[in-house]
Amino acid sequence: MSTPPDRPENSDDPKVAEAVQDAPILRSTEPIERHTEAFDPAREDDEHAEPVEQKTVLVDEKALGNRETVKLPTQRRPPPERVRRAPLPVAAGFATIWAALISYLPVAAVIGLARTLEGSGGLAGAAHAGLAGWMLGHGVPIGTSIGSLGLAPLLLTALILWRLERAGLHVTRAVGARRSGSTAGALSVAFAIALTYSLLGSLAALAVDGRGTEVTPGRAAINFFVLGGLAAFAGSVRGTGALARWARGMPAVLRQGLRTGVLAALLILAAGAAVTGLAVAVGGGQAADMISAYNTGVAGQAGITLVSLAYGVNGVVWAAAYLLGPGFALGTGSVVRLTEVTVGPLPTLPLLAGLPNGPMGAVGALLLSIPVLAGLAAGWMLTLRVYREADQTPPPEARRRPGSTRPAPKPKTPDIPWSLLLGGGLIAGPAAGIVLGVLADFSGGPLGDGRMATIGPDAWQVGLVATAVVGVSAAIGAAAARRFKRSEA
Repeated sequence: MSTPPDRPENSDDPKVAEAVQDAPILRSTEPIERHTEAFDPAREDDEHAEPVEQKTVLVDEKALGNRETVKLPTQRRPPPERVRRAPLPVAAGFATIWAALISYLPVAAVIGLARTLEGSGGLAGAAHAGLAGWMLGHGVPIGTSIGSLGLAPLLLTALILWRLERAGLHVTRAVGARRSGSTAGALSVAFAIALTYSLLGSLAALAVDGRGTEVTPGRAAINFFVLGGLAAFAGSVRGTGALARWARGMPAVLRQGLRTGVLAALLILAAGAAVTGLAVAVGGGQAADMISAYNTGVAGQAGITLVSLAYGVNGVVWAAAYLLGPGFALGTGSVVRLTEVTVGPLPTLPLLAGLPNGPMGAVGALLLSIPVLAGLAAGWMLTLRVYREADQTPPPEARRRPGSTRPAPKPKTPDIPWSLLLGGGLIAGPAAGIVLGVLADFSGGPLGDGRMATIGPDAWQVGLVATAVVGVSAAIGAAAARRFKRSEA
């Protein structure tokens, strides 16, 4: 029998053999001297230090190549599912019809409830009247026995625009154009929705046009197409991400000026809403008397209240025009401004209970300062926003190099150029003027023929005054904020 090489000679004892096999094998080793050097951080950061010679360690590539490669099992991934995209006409059709129903049903429900409880007609009459009111929210004039009704309730208009904007966003997602950054894709979605909405407007005009109400289908088609296209484009351009791409490519002074102008316009409108609410609250007794004077029961009084709420946004715009100075008209030859109040017989609406009885005098001067304060606040926020954006992107010298142990230098207060702040403040004036001028134009309209054919503010006067007031005050506010930031540093 052969014996193992490590087994002692002349030993046939199996226990001895097993002990020998389990014993560790000692092999002689020889120490290898390796030279090490201490790491000096100062030499690492010194660019002019002399290079230190470093020894290269050779690796036996043949020994590494003889090693076996082990392939680890990986989890099997399912094949990517193919995203199914809806055709643009189908998606635009469904989204547009749904947006139209959502904005029409509240109008029909309110009018239908009032007419049904008062016995003034059935569901067909309520649907017809609701459809006429819904078209009035699109700015389509309705011909009646007392003349043309063209005063659009802006609260209903805001609901319509919101639903159309959401339709544009949903269609963008449905057709697979979300976050594509494509302006052409956003335009195609907006055009498809506008075309579908224009068709709906034409059909609604044909349904409303008849005895007692006259509507021009061509005018309805144009109004529906414009509103549908603009609102849908606002949603689609946001869904595709093209809006953010435009903002990044826009000059900084223009971008900041537009944002400041919109903010100033919103602040002036907020002040107008506060003044309107305060005026109606002070004249609450008169408003209650106006509601009870109708003698139409609970449902009729609720309908009058809801109509006043629908025109509440119009009152906010009129109050903004009142604070700016031009004021507004409540009939041909009438004017309501801080320095003059000339009105004739007015409709019995609770919203008109807060009208001033005459010129405001010294209080009017304080009210005129509200748009100036709004412009100053918008300019101040412009400077704060610019400094915040500059702090989020520090200059190259304030950044620490990778691997460096030196602490980063303390960032200094950025030096914002005057051209950016003053230019942004001046551009804010036309931006605010356009916003308030367009709202002033949409908030007015006729309530029949004769004296009530002129209602609302003059859009041109409101826009020009807002441009001057906001432009100057925003520039002053931005300059004052810059001096304040520099003094803090």
